[in-house]
Amino acid sequence: MDRLQAMQVFRRIVELGGFGKAADDLGLPRATVSLLIQQLEAHLGVQLLQRTTRQVRATLDGEAYYQRSGQLLDDLDDLESSLSAQRSQPRGTLKVDMPIAFGCAWIVPRLPEFYRRYPALQLDLGFHDRQVHLQREGVDCAIRAGAIVDQALVARPIVKLHQLTCASPDYLARSGKLQHLEDLAAHRVIQFSSGNGRFFPFEFEVAGQVREWQLSGALTVNNADAYVAAAEAGLGLIQVPRYHVQRQLAEGRLIPVLDDYGVPSWPISAVYPPHRQLSPRVRVFIDWLIELLHGVADGQGALMARV
Repeated sequence: MDRLQAMQVFRRIVELGGFGKAADDLGLPRATVSLLIQQLEAHLGVQLLQRTTRQVRATLDGEAYYQRSGQLLDDLDDLESSLSAQRSQPRGTLKVDMPIAFGCAWIVPRLPEFYRRYPALQLDLGFHDRQVHLQREGVDCAIRAGAIVDQALVARPIVKLHQLTCASPDYLARSGKLQHLEDLAAHRVIQFSSGNGRFFPFEFEVAGQVREWQLSGALTVNNADAYVAAAEAGLGLIQVPRYHVQRQLAEGRLIPVLDDYGVPSWPISAVYPPHRQLSPRVRVFIDWLIELLHGVADGQGALMARV
Protein backbone atom coordinates (compact mmCIF):
# COMPACT_ATOMS: atom_id res chain seq x y z
CA MET A 1 0.00 0.00 0.00
CA ASP A 2 1.18 3.49 -0.88
CA ARG A 3 0.32 5.25 2.40
CA LEU A 4 0.70 8.72 0.94
CA GLN A 5 -1.68 7.92 -1.89
CA ALA A 6 -4.09 6.29 0.58
CA MET A 7 -4.07 9.43 2.72
CA GLN A 8 -4.77 11.57 -0.34
CA VAL A 9 -7.62 9.30 -1.39
CA PHE A 10 -9.11 9.28 2.11
CA ARG A 11 -8.95 13.08 2.24
CA ARG A 12 -10.84 13.50 -1.03
CA ILE A 13 -13.50 10.96 0.00
CA VAL A 14 -14.20 12.96 3.18
CA GLU A 15 -14.22 16.27 1.33
CA LEU A 16 -16.37 15.11 -1.59
CA GLY A 17 -18.60 12.74 0.39
CA GLY A 18 -18.25 9.62 -1.73
CA PHE A 19 -15.90 7.00 -3.17
CA GLY A 20 -17.02 7.56 -6.74
CA LYS A 21 -16.58 11.32 -6.61
CA ALA A 22 -13.11 10.93 -5.13
CA ALA A 23 -12.15 8.40 -7.79
CA ASP A 24 -13.32 10.72 -10.57
CA ASP A 25 -11.57 13.70 -9.01
CA LEU A 26 -8.26 11.83 -8.65
CA GLY A 27 -8.50 10.00 -11.98
CA LEU A 28 -8.37 6.56 -10.32
CA PRO A 29 -10.47 3.42 -10.84
CA ARG A 30 -13.16 3.10 -8.18
CA ALA A 31 -11.91 -0.36 -7.28
CA THR A 32 -8.47 1.13 -6.53
CA VAL A 33 -10.01 3.76 -4.25
CA SER A 34 -11.97 1.13 -2.31
CA LEU A 35 -8.92 -1.12 -2.00
CA LEU A 36 -6.71 1.72 -0.71
CA ILE A 37 -9.22 2.60 2.02
CA GLN A 38 -9.58 -1.04 3.04
CA GLN A 39 -5.79 -1.37 3.28
CA LEU A 40 -5.49 1.91 5.21
CA GLU A 41 -8.15 0.90 7.74
CA ALA A 42 -6.51 -2.53 8.14
CA HIS A 43 -3.11 -0.90 8.65
CA LEU A 44 -4.44 1.51 11.30
CA GLY A 45 -6.74 -1.03 12.92
CA VAL A 46 -9.70 1.39 13.03
CA GLN A 47 -12.73 2.18 10.93
CA LEU A 48 -12.25 5.55 9.24
CA LEU A 49 -15.46 5.82 7.24
CA GLN A 50 -19.13 4.99 7.78
CA ARG A 51 -20.68 3.88 4.52
CA THR A 52 -24.39 3.88 3.73
CA THR A 53 -26.26 3.58 0.46
CA ARG A 54 -26.66 7.38 0.37
CA GLN A 55 -23.51 8.89 1.84
CA VAL A 56 -20.08 8.39 3.32
CA ARG A 57 -19.04 10.04 6.58
CA ALA A 58 -15.89 10.03 8.66
CA THR A 59 -16.07 8.25 12.02
CA LEU A 60 -14.68 9.96 15.10
CA ASP A 61 -11.36 8.23 14.46
CA GLY A 62 -11.67 9.15 10.81
CA GLU A 63 -12.26 12.81 11.62
CA ALA A 64 -9.15 12.89 13.79
CA TYR A 65 -7.13 11.15 11.08
CA TYR A 66 -8.49 13.56 8.47
CA GLN A 67 -7.31 16.59 10.43
CA ARG A 68 -3.82 15.25 11.19
CA SER A 69 -3.20 13.62 7.82
CA GLY A 70 -4.44 16.76 6.10
CA GLN A 71 -1.82 18.80 7.93
CA LEU A 72 0.86 16.33 6.91
CA LEU A 73 -0.21 16.47 3.26
CA ASP A 74 -0.30 20.26 3.34
CA ASP A 75 3.10 20.44 4.98
CA LEU A 76 4.57 18.09 2.38
CA ASP A 77 3.00 20.11 -0.42
CA ASP A 78 4.36 23.33 1.08
CA LEU A 79 7.83 21.82 1.45
CA GLU A 80 7.88 20.79 -2.18
CA SER A 81 6.55 24.17 -3.28
CA SER A 82 9.13 26.05 -1.22
CA LEU A 83 11.94 24.06 -2.91
CA SER A 84 10.44 24.27 -6.36
CA ALA A 85 11.58 26.63 -9.06
CA GLN A 86 7.92 27.63 -9.36
CA ARG A 87 7.76 29.07 -5.83
CA SER A 88 6.08 32.21 -7.18
CA GLN A 89 3.18 30.04 -8.36
CA PRO A 90 2.15 27.89 -5.38
CA ARG A 91 -0.51 25.30 -5.95
CA GLY A 92 -2.98 23.34 -3.87
CA THR A 93 -5.83 24.31 -1.55
CA LEU A 94 -5.73 27.11 1.03
CA LYS A 95 -8.42 27.14 3.70
CA VAL A 96 -9.21 30.66 4.95
CA ASP A 97 -11.78 31.90 7.46
CA MET A 98 -13.10 35.47 7.70
CA PRO A 99 -15.94 37.60 9.12
CA ILE A 100 -19.06 37.39 6.97
CA ALA A 101 -19.76 41.05 6.22
CA PHE A 102 -16.12 42.04 5.84
CA GLY A 103 -15.31 39.12 3.57
CA CYS A 104 -18.33 39.71 1.35
CA ALA A 105 -17.67 43.46 1.11
CA TRP A 106 -13.92 43.54 0.53
CA ILE A 107 -12.50 40.09 -0.26
CA VAL A 108 -14.92 38.16 -2.48
CA PRO A 109 -15.38 40.95 -5.10
CA ARG A 110 -11.55 41.09 -5.54
CA LEU A 111 -10.98 37.34 -5.90
CA PRO A 112 -10.82 37.40 -9.74
CA GLU A 113 -7.59 39.40 -9.42
CA PHE A 114 -6.21 36.87 -6.94
CA TYR A 115 -6.95 33.97 -9.28
CA ARG A 116 -5.38 35.80 -12.24
CA ARG A 117 -2.23 36.13 -10.18
CA TYR A 118 -2.28 32.60 -8.67
CA PRO A 119 -4.22 30.36 -11.06
CA ALA A 120 -2.91 27.13 -9.51
CA LEU A 121 -4.29 27.93 -6.04
CA GLN A 122 -7.72 26.84 -4.86
CA LEU A 123 -9.37 28.74 -2.00
CA ASP A 124 -11.71 27.13 0.51
CA LEU A 125 -13.36 30.10 2.25
CA GLY A 126 -15.30 29.92 5.50
CA PHE A 127 -17.47 32.83 6.65
CA HIS A 128 -18.20 33.18 10.38
CA ASP A 129 -18.77 35.94 12.90
CA ARG A 130 -17.34 33.66 15.58
CA GLN A 131 -13.65 32.92 15.99
CA VAL A 132 -12.99 29.43 14.69
CA HIS A 133 -10.24 27.26 16.20
CA LEU A 134 -7.73 27.17 13.35
CA GLN A 135 -5.87 23.99 14.26
CA ARG A 136 -8.94 22.02 15.32
CA GLU A 137 -10.93 23.00 12.23
CA GLY A 138 -8.04 22.64 9.79
CA VAL A 139 -7.92 26.31 8.79
CA ASP A 140 -4.65 27.59 7.30
CA CYS A 141 -5.20 31.26 8.09
CA ALA A 142 -7.97 33.65 9.10
CA ILE A 143 -8.89 37.30 8.90
CA ARG A 144 -9.73 38.47 12.41
CA ALA A 145 -11.36 41.66 13.64
CA GLY A 146 -10.46 43.05 17.05
CA ALA A 147 -7.54 42.46 19.38
CA ILE A 148 -5.69 39.16 18.93
CA VAL A 149 -5.49 37.48 22.33
CA ASP A 150 -4.55 33.95 21.26
CA GLN A 151 -0.79 33.79 21.85
CA ALA A 152 -0.63 30.47 19.98
CA LEU A 153 -1.21 32.27 16.66
CA VAL A 154 1.04 34.43 14.51
CA ALA A 155 -0.72 37.75 13.79
CA ARG A 156 -0.02 40.36 11.11
CA PRO A 157 -2.00 43.60 11.63
CA ILE A 158 -3.19 45.05 8.32
CA VAL A 159 -5.72 47.88 8.67
CA LYS A 160 -8.04 49.43 11.22
CA LEU A 161 -11.71 50.03 10.51
CA HIS A 162 -13.24 53.36 11.50
CA GLN A 163 -16.36 52.93 13.63
CA LEU A 164 -19.31 55.05 14.71
CA THR A 165 -22.35 54.89 16.97
CA CYS A 166 -25.74 55.09 15.27
CA ALA A 167 -29.44 54.32 15.55
CA SER A 168 -32.60 54.59 13.46
CA PRO A 169 -34.63 57.84 13.28
CA ASP A 170 -37.60 55.96 14.74
CA TYR A 171 -35.62 54.80 17.77
CA LEU A 172 -34.22 58.29 18.42
CA ALA A 173 -37.67 59.86 18.07
CA ARG A 174 -38.97 57.50 20.76
CA SER A 175 -35.97 57.53 23.07
CA GLY A 176 -34.54 61.00 22.65
CA LYS A 177 -31.43 62.23 20.92
CA LEU A 178 -28.02 61.85 22.48
CA GLN A 179 -25.68 64.76 23.19
CA HIS A 180 -23.52 63.51 26.07
CA LEU A 181 -22.28 60.12 27.23
CA GLU A 182 -24.30 60.51 30.43
CA ASP A 183 -27.44 60.37 28.26
CA LEU A 184 -26.66 56.73 27.45
CA ALA A 185 -28.17 55.63 30.77
CA ALA A 186 -31.63 56.28 29.36
CA HIS A 187 -31.01 54.27 26.19
CA ARG A 188 -30.74 50.64 25.19
CA VAL A 189 -28.34 48.92 22.85
CA ILE A 190 -28.35 45.86 20.64
CA GLN A 191 -25.88 43.38 22.10
CA PHE A 192 -23.36 41.70 19.79
CA SER A 193 -22.02 38.33 20.89
CA SER A 194 -18.98 36.56 19.52
CA GLY A 195 -20.72 33.23 20.10
CA ASN A 196 -18.59 32.20 23.09
CA GLY A 197 -20.56 34.08 25.74
CA ARG A 198 -18.59 37.29 25.31
CA PHE A 199 -20.48 40.52 24.66
CA PHE A 200 -18.78 43.50 23.07
CA PRO A 201 -19.16 46.65 25.20
CA PHE A 202 -19.63 50.11 23.74
CA GLU A 203 -16.35 52.04 23.71
CA PHE A 204 -15.63 55.76 23.52
CA GLU A 205 -12.44 57.80 23.53
CA VAL A 206 -12.55 60.27 26.41
CA ALA A 207 -9.60 62.55 27.23
CA GLY A 208 -7.23 60.32 25.30
CA GLN A 209 -8.38 57.12 26.99
CA VAL A 210 -10.80 54.38 25.97
CA ARG A 211 -13.77 53.96 28.29
CA GLU A 212 -16.14 51.00 28.18
CA TRP A 213 -19.90 51.29 28.72
CA GLN A 214 -21.91 48.21 29.60
CA LEU A 215 -25.45 49.07 28.52
CA SER A 216 -28.66 47.09 28.72
CA GLY A 217 -30.55 45.72 25.76
CA ALA A 218 -33.39 43.34 24.99
CA LEU A 219 -31.78 41.75 21.92
CA THR A 220 -28.51 39.87 21.35
CA VAL A 221 -27.28 38.79 17.91
CA ASN A 222 -24.14 37.05 16.66
CA ASN A 223 -24.21 38.15 13.03
CA ALA A 224 -23.09 41.53 11.66
CA ASP A 225 -25.89 41.83 9.10
CA ALA A 226 -28.49 41.01 11.75
CA TYR A 227 -26.88 43.62 14.01
CA VAL A 228 -27.41 46.37 11.44
CA ALA A 229 -30.90 45.12 10.50
CA ALA A 230 -31.94 45.25 14.16
CA ALA A 231 -30.79 48.86 14.40
CA GLU A 232 -32.75 49.74 11.26
CA ALA A 233 -35.80 48.15 12.92
CA GLY A 234 -35.48 50.62 15.80
CA LEU A 235 -34.38 48.16 18.47
CA GLY A 236 -31.52 50.21 19.87
CA LEU A 237 -28.06 51.72 19.41
CA ILE A 238 -25.17 49.97 17.68
CA GLN A 239 -21.45 50.57 17.26
CA VAL A 240 -20.35 49.36 13.87
CA PRO A 241 -17.63 49.81 11.23
CA ARG A 242 -18.58 52.74 9.01
CA TYR A 243 -18.23 50.76 5.78
CA HIS A 244 -21.01 48.41 6.90
CA VAL A 245 -23.64 51.14 7.17
CA GLN A 246 -22.65 53.49 4.33
CA ARG A 247 -25.86 52.88 2.41
CA GLN A 248 -28.09 53.18 5.48
CA LEU A 249 -26.44 56.46 6.47
CA ALA A 250 -26.76 57.89 2.96
CA GLU A 251 -30.45 56.94 2.78
CA GLY A 252 -31.20 58.23 6.28
CA ARG A 253 -32.21 54.84 7.65
CA LEU A 254 -29.52 55.18 10.33
CA ILE A 255 -28.26 58.38 11.96
CA PRO A 256 -24.86 58.91 13.63
CA VAL A 257 -25.00 59.95 17.29
CA LEU A 258 -22.43 61.19 19.81
CA ASP A 259 -20.14 62.45 17.04
CA ASP A 260 -18.17 64.47 19.58
CA TYR A 261 -16.99 61.22 21.20
CA GLY A 262 -14.73 59.09 19.07
CA VAL A 263 -15.12 55.33 18.82
CA PRO A 264 -11.85 53.33 18.78
CA SER A 265 -10.98 51.87 15.40
CA TRP A 266 -11.30 48.11 14.99
CA PRO A 267 -8.09 46.35 13.93
CA ILE A 268 -8.10 43.78 11.15
CA SER A 269 -5.32 41.16 11.22
CA ALA A 270 -4.32 38.02 9.38
CA VAL A 271 -3.59 35.15 11.76
CA TYR A 272 -2.20 31.67 11.21
CA PRO A 273 -0.73 28.80 13.24
CA PRO A 274 3.07 28.85 13.60
CA HIS A 275 3.45 25.65 11.58
CA ARG A 276 2.01 27.49 8.54
CA GLN A 277 4.64 30.24 8.76
CA LEU A 278 6.71 29.07 5.80
CA SER A 279 3.78 27.98 3.65
CA PRO A 280 3.99 29.63 0.20
CA ARG A 281 0.20 29.48 -0.07
CA VAL A 282 -0.31 31.36 3.20
CA ARG A 283 2.46 33.80 2.35
CA VAL A 284 1.12 34.82 -1.07
CA PHE A 285 -2.46 35.10 0.21
CA ILE A 286 -1.51 37.39 3.10
CA ASP A 287 0.78 39.48 0.89
CA TRP A 288 -2.09 39.89 -1.57
CA LEU A 289 -4.48 40.71 1.28
CA ILE A 290 -2.17 43.43 2.63
CA GLU A 291 -1.75 44.93 -0.84
CA LEU A 292 -5.52 44.88 -1.37
CA LEU A 293 -6.54 46.41 1.96
CA HIS A 294 -3.78 49.01 1.98
CA GLY A 295 -5.01 50.09 -1.44
CA VAL A 296 -8.56 50.41 -0.11
CA ALA A 297 -7.31 52.38 2.90
CA ASP A 298 -5.37 54.77 0.67
CA GLY A 299 -8.41 55.36 -1.52
CA GLN A 300 -11.15 55.33 1.12
CA GLY A 301 -9.59 56.79 4.23
CA ALA A 302 -12.98 57.56 5.75
CA LEU A 303 -13.60 53.82 6.08
CA MET A 304 -10.23 52.33 7.05
CA ALA A 305 -6.59 53.18 7.57
CA ARG A 306 -3.30 51.32 7.35
CA VAL A 307 -1.90 49.98 10.62
